Amino acid sequence: MSDIIQLLPDSVANQIAAGEVVQRPASAVKELLENAIDAGADKIQLIVKDAGKALIQVIDNGCGMSITDARMCFERHATSKVRKAEDLFAIRTMGFRGEAMASIAAIAQVELKTKRHEDEVGTLVQIEGYNFIKQEPTATPNGTSISVKNLFYNTPARRNFLKSNPTEMRYIIDEFQRVALAKPHIAFSLHHDGSEIYRLPAASIKQRIVHLLGNNYNERLIPVEEETSIINLKGYIGKPEFAKKTRGEQFFFVNNRFIKDGYLNHAVNKAYQELLPDDNFPLYVLFIDIDPANIDVNVHPTKTEIKFIDEKSIYAILHSAIKRSLGRFNITPTLDFDQETAFSGMISVKAPEDIVPPSINFNPEFNPFGPPKSNVAAPKDPAFSKTYAPKKEVEQNWQSLYQINHFEQNQQTVIDIDDQDDDAFEVPSKQYMQVHNRFIVSQIKSGVMIVDQQAAHERILYERFLMHLENKRGASQQSLFPQTVVLSAGDYELAKSLLEDIKNLGFDVREFGKNTLIIEGVPADLGSTNVNETELFEHLIEGFKNSQQELRLSKREALARSMARNSAIKAGTALSQQEMNTLIEELFACKMPNTGVSGKATIQTLTLAELAAKFDKS
Repeated sequence: MSDIIQLLPDSVANQIAAGEVVQRPASAVKELLENAIDAGADKIQLIVKDAGKALIQVIDNGCGMSITDARMCFERHATSKVRKAEDLFAIRTMGFRGEAMASIAAIAQVELKTKRHEDEVGTLVQIEGYNFIKQEPTATPNGTSISVKNLFYNTPARRNFLKSNPTEMRYIIDEFQRVALAKPHIAFSLHHDGSEIYRLPAASIKQRIVHLLGNNYNERLIPVEEETSIINLKGYIGKPEFAKKTRGEQFFFVNNRFIKDGYLNHAVNKAYQELLPDDNFPLYVLFIDIDPANIDVNVHPTKTEIKFIDEKSIYAILHSAIKRSLGRFNITPTLDFDQETAFSGMISVKAPEDIVPPSINFNPEFNPFGPPKSNVAAPKDPAFSKTYAPKKEVEQNWQSLYQINHFEQNQQTVIDIDDQDDDAFEVPSKQYMQVHNRFIVSQIKSGVMIVDQQAAHERILYERFLMHLENKRGASQQSLFPQTVVLSAGDYELAKSLLEDIKNLGFDVREFGKNTLIIEGVPADLGSTNVNETELFEHLIEGFKNSQQELRLSKREALARSMARNSAIKAGTALSQQEMNTLIEELFACKMPNTGVSGKATIQTLTLAELAAKFDKS
């Protein structure tokens, strides 16, 4: 029997390695940008076409490469950052594995132009699918320009698994933001299909955050800074009132490298524990500087995971530093009476001898359980007589306050949910009672029915918006004054991909300039209440992202769910009898009246036996 184990060709091995290193166009963008940073560039341009599927080009003004280096950089495990094993424990560069360029060249058509500052001419190298095409001298500026064309052209299965252009572009913007935040002293620019998305000058950390996320973030940031013998911590966190329901604006950098760490993220969330609801996530951009000997960055090819030697100490430092920053900027309550302004109104400017305690007057002959008296003697105090003397109308009609309106049994239609199918509810048509402006209570034959008004309205709106999306005809109510909404670059790309479905919901919205939309109308289903169009639209996009990330819903389901949850009546809203009647009737007309969009119940029943058991003393 012949031998069956063979050494894989380099081209096949590189395609296998590319599956870990280059998962999508955004992965190639990350690797190319990090190489430009390691080359010492202070100006980097990123140009993409067709969301990176057709072209990814990175141009930098770094040190450039020699003729030999330009060819050698495409070999596997070829790197300028590591010479011996000990260097792995002193890594300060972004890249070090020597796999990215070889992996990219194995699955794309790559063109490299590079020139060192001391050379007169540069070098051109072309590779397709790891096959060397040509290498020749060329005229090019100082630095390096690398173009990756037709990514995954020779691995069609991988290309077919890519998402839509707007989705892939959002991943590219996420990677661009992470690299740009890590290096605020470098000028970056991003162009997509001929349109400029970002032009970031060299700036401070706070200015870079504002340039990337929007001008309105300037007032949302709280500085954090802590120096210890273990780590140096600096950066910014967001004020609690600006927290969102998605984790998209959370950035950890260790030695200027973006990482994902659930343990450190828990330290931040714990610092906000008493300030935020459980489903809200704060903004933070935090930089941890630590001795490279105390961490291991060689955990995963994407280099987004790091192991710490003393993880618990870093957790404690991070948690305490954020708590102190929140308290220092008067975000958390304080008992310092010298600084707390809430107590200033309690201090009187009068002298103690000038303060007269208030007097209390009462009628000692008043008996609430005694028989009514036609003539009650008023107290001798004229002030009491003037203010509290009983009026004639009150004496004559006070009994009406205690009259009980009795309704005949046939005036109220009752239902027994236990005896009915889900699709055949007999809805009560008369008296409802609202409890704490949150629950609607009604009598049924078997006991009592309790409806959560917010969950019920969310279910009604969800099915209504879903029908609008399927039928593509949601009614719109025009706004008196059009509103502009400015989104981040990632959210703007997402909104553009959803624009048709958003219009089907009833929004009258159109594009207007860079990362800006104009809202001229909102869905008519929202009623006549005052609607903040900008806030509603921002919450719609935020809720959509949350639904897709956490629940893996389809695009239309996530959009309808987000719209329903953001536009439904909230707990604490007082409703009239007519409004309660309409709400219950529309709820029982739904396909799934028992369940809200969050999966929790909208209706609960208490039988007479359950009520009686609660009063049983045995």
